[in-house]
Amino acid sequence: MKHKDKDGKPLPDRNSKVPTALLFVVLCGLSFYLGGIFCSEKENFTTTEVKDEVPSSKSNAVVSPLQIKDVSFPDCGLDYQDYTPCTDPKRWRKFGMQRLTFMERHCPPIFEKKECLVPPPDGYKVPIRWPKSRDQCWYRNVPYDWINKQKSNQHWLQKEGDKFLFPGGGTMFPNGVGEYVDLMQDLVPGMKDGTIRTAIDTGCGVASWGGDLLDRNILTVSLAPRDNHEAQVQFALERGIPAILGIISTQRLPFPSNSFDMAHCSRCLIPWTEFGGLYLLEIHRILRPGGFWVLSGPPVNYENRWKGWNTTIEEQKDNYEKLQELLTSMCFKFYKKKDDIAVWQKTSDNSCYKKLDSPDNYPTKCDDGTEPDSAWYTPLRPCVVVPDQKLKKVGLKSLPKWPQRLHVAPERVSDVRGGSEGAFNHDDNKWKNRVKHYKKLLPAIGTDKIRNVMDMNTQYGGLAAALIDDPLWVMNVVSSYAANTLPVVFDRGLIGTYHDWCEAFSTYPRTYDLLHLDGLFTSESHRCEMKYVLLEMDRILRPNGYAIIRESSYFVDAVATVAKGMKWGCRKEETEYGVDKEKILVCQKKLWYSKKSSS
Repeated sequence: MKHKDKDGKPLPDRNSKVPTALLFVVLCGLSFYLGGIFCSEKENFTTTEVKDEVPSSKSNAVVSPLQIKDVSFPDCGLDYQDYTPCTDPKRWRKFGMQRLTFMERHCPPIFEKKECLVPPPDGYKVPIRWPKSRDQCWYRNVPYDWINKQKSNQHWLQKEGDKFLFPGGGTMFPNGVGEYVDLMQDLVPGMKDGTIRTAIDTGCGVASWGGDLLDRNILTVSLAPRDNHEAQVQFALERGIPAILGIISTQRLPFPSNSFDMAHCSRCLIPWTEFGGLYLLEIHRILRPGGFWVLSGPPVNYENRWKGWNTTIEEQKDNYEKLQELLTSMCFKFYKKKDDIAVWQKTSDNSCYKKLDSPDNYPTKCDDGTEPDSAWYTPLRPCVVVPDQKLKKVGLKSLPKWPQRLHVAPERVSDVRGGSEGAFNHDDNKWKNRVKHYKKLLPAIGTDKIRNVMDMNTQYGGLAAALIDDPLWVMNVVSSYAANTLPVVFDRGLIGTYHDWCEAFSTYPRTYDLLHLDGLFTSESHRCEMKYVLLEMDRILRPNGYAIIRESSYFVDAVATVAKGMKWGCRKEETEYGVDKEKILVCQKKLWYSKKSSS
């Protein structure tokens, strides 16, 4: 309010000019400052965004490509021909024996990482092509006699000349896996009509169960630790069957909740009733509502089998009753049983889970302290992960049957930041175009030269979906630091795992024919040194195998330099849109043999 003189006229404000001038200067300065921020942010956005459409040829900013010096890597030596860095038996003594924790992932620190190339065994040959590989592989590629001697009476495998043959037997199906799965299909009709599409086999042996299911349009992740059954997972992958190193011990398996349609254990020696049923709780977590858990072996059919198990009928009866009680307490219901096979189904009825609210109940309902999908070095918890009642289309009965579910936007896509049905459909169409281009650049795709494929940093599994009619399978990897899109991958009827590429992958050397990455170094180079990621790619890639590296122009030349040091041959290609900001490297790993003798 202004002061007035005696006539009622307002008095002139002596100080009014100064504040006005100051205000004018401040406003101008603030406007200049905000304008600078706005312009700089706008410039940052336009220079970092990568679009699918062909961008304008005019570029506001030019970034010089990353340049590194030529490098070469030595031969690790034959002592490392089957080196698995994070499950290395040479380091087991450093870790606890309880619950077999030493068999879990324990990766070497940075100063112990190897900067050398893992060689193939002497006499290594290009693997036998699919589908013949399901029944045979070269002995020199997986030169282990222990498993042959110990399991030959169960017909796991047989050595004949320079090959291992796989008759399709197993501990609980010595007469052949086909007959065993036929019986299982009679118990679970959903295995025949596309209802069941994804499965996990815990303690998989040489993955004969998963191999048989491929002909029945069921895609299985075969899981086994690196243990005294030398190279179970390596045999599986050599055969062209999906598999991964892993064990249920103290940590969650690297899969999201409500992901598999079926879980299977055929005398897998997992102590299901010990530790309060902790391992059963993990099966419950990864199995989708309405999904099935199939068990064959002790204590199923104990009435007729107990004499062969070095036990008593009373002990096995007690184990079976305890198993039944634990499963019921976790909201599994008994489904069917015949001979050596028993089946339980995870209920989708919310009324059962409401009973878990009782404080006197065991197991209890998990609180919200740990995300249901948190599964990368996440400890097992003695509680039930209750399916989110807001999700109405995650249960087995709610999903479209295979193959329709492959191209239908899953409900859980909306849980992804920026995810929607439209974004999913756009991604699906984008990968159809990309794969057409890839097949022009690499005609081996779609032939028997490529069977085991890994998409190292997928979003929704688009590459795998676009390759679905080719004679191959894809392991879809979602970064543990990226948006959680792996549930979408599983809901589509595909398989995958969480992983951090700053560490070694859970597989043996020489297990994949094709590796694909899409902007991995752009998104992860601030955490993971490019050299070690490429050396890991070399470890898991088969000799004469391929890599498609889709990257920003900033990284492509540097990647090519490191690849040359790994004895790869690479060529730079345009993307399907011919953009300047992104290029494709098509590389092939050469077959070479170690000149270092084993110790």
